[in-house]
Amino acid sequence: MKNKLTFLFDGGCPLCLRETNFLKKRDTSNQIAFVDINSKDYDQSLFNNISYSEAMSNLHGITENDEIIRGLDVLAYSYELVGLGWVYYPLKIKLLSPLLRLVYRYWAKYRLQITGRSDIEKLCTSQCEQ
Repeated sequence: MKNKLTFLFDGGCPLCLRETNFLKKRDTSNQIAFVDINSKDYDQSLFNNISYSEAMSNLHGITENDEIIRGLDVLAYSYELVGLGWVYYPLKIKLLSPLLRLVYRYWAKYRLQITGRSDIEKLCTSQCEQ
């Protein structure tokens, strides 16, 4: 059975790892394949050529139809797959969705600083293609 979603996550981010571990525990049907982009085995050619740098800039998921989804859409779909879709119901509210997406974009842009990690250039030194 092919997974319904491939979830690319930053295993070096404590908050991302916490969220991923929560989803893994809830994914009793194994509908989601979790891929740590920080793994030395991460090969972008296996994941629609999503580079380490690109994956670090925003949460990425790949659906079973090879569609790439990003940001809150990855989380909303993941929660739906584990039976907790109601958590992301606010994304369906026309007036609230843009605000939530704005907040997420801010988080994605500054999460390395917020979590006390090196900037993307330093992280790329060991991970990105030269």
